[in-house]
This record gives sequence, C-alpha cells and structure tokens, in this order.
Amino acid sequence: MIKKCYFFAGLIVSVAFITLGFTSKESEKNSWFYVGEDEEIIYTVPTQDECEYVNLQLPFTGKSYTGFKQAIAIRESQGQYKLINTFGYMGKYQFGGAALRSIGIKDKRDFLNNPRLQEKAFKALLSINKAMLENEIEKYEGKIINGIKITESGILAAAHLGGAGSVKSYLRSNGKNKFKDGYGTSLKSYFKKFGGYDTSHIVANMNAKVKLN
Repeated sequence: MIKKCYFFAGLIVSVAFITLGFTSKESEKNSWFYVGEDEEIIYTVPTQDECEYVNLQLPFTGKSYTGFKQAIAIRESQGQYKLINTFGYMGKYQFGGAALRSIGIKDKRDFLNNPRLQEKAFKALLSINKAMLENEIEKYEGKIINGIKITESGILAAAHLGGAGSVKSYLRSNGKNKFKDGYGTSLKSYFKKFGGYDTSHIVANMNAKVKLN
C-alpha cells in the first residue's frame, strides 16, 4: 500500500515537472507588438483578383484612354513634358511645329512649360486624326494586316507617329507601303503596340483647336 502511494506521488510530481517544463514564462510586452485591451487589430489581405496581378506595376490603367495616353507618352518621351528630341519634336507626346499650328498653338515655349496645354493638344490632334481616318477605321478595324489586328487606337497611334496620310497609304496597300520615322520606328510597331485601347469617346473633328484659357 505504501509503495503504491509512493508510486502515485512520484507520478504526480513527474507530470507536474514535465508540464512546467513546457509552460512558457510570462513574456515581456514589446511596445511595437503589444496590443492593449482597448485596441483593435485591423488588417487586410489581397483579394483573389489582386493575387492574380503578381507583376502589376502601378498605376494600373489597363486598356482605358488614360492607359493609351500613358503608353504613348512613355514610348515618345518617357513621359517628360519638357523633352525636345534631336528632330525638334517637343513635349510629352512629341509634337512638331506643323501639328501644333494645326490645333491653334503658336507659342512653343508656352507649350513646353504647360502640361495642361500638352494634354489638351494631344486630345485635339486625336480628334483631327480620327476625322481624317474615319473611313479607314470603319473599313479596316478588326482586319489582320501583316499579322496584326487593326484597331481604332492602333490607327490613331500610328497617325500620331507618321501622319494620317501614311496610315491611309499603309492600310490601302494592305501593309505594303511601309513608313518609318527618323529613328526607324515603323507604323506596324505602333499598330501592334497601341492596339485595343478604348478611344471611343474621342470625337472626330477636323477643326479641333485647343482653347488656350
């Protein structure tokens, strides 16, 4: 009987010792980690859609008109409003003197130093080019030329590079009459790179001008 008592007593002591060995001591409260009783932990996790954009580079503008403008600007000038290239083309969207005059801008210095004016100028020139190329947009949009699907935004981008006349020649010749600018950039590359953007809200207007005030 006494031996049994010793056995159970020893067993209880052993269990207590083991339990204490795995019980952590009260840790110190670190100010950067501790949350008080009257505080609330707030956190968010990515949604399933957000997780799919693992290589997303913000701001994300997709195929919107804003995305179209930014894509053109990065290709033309890296988005620099005051850039003048070796051929004298100016600004974020690289306007030549003739293009500026066509939309009512005569002061090149003011143009270079006025980002708002440059944005208006880009939209006005799109309106003119869309008016000049309405027939081509209607006839060729959706067709494949030189392996590239023709879209309205691609047509307008190519016109910004080489002018509406060059775009007409390219499309009407089924891509045989090619065009490259002074740096060797082709119309074909613009049809491809800038295709599929939403430029539907651009109003075709042959007489579009920029309001200076």
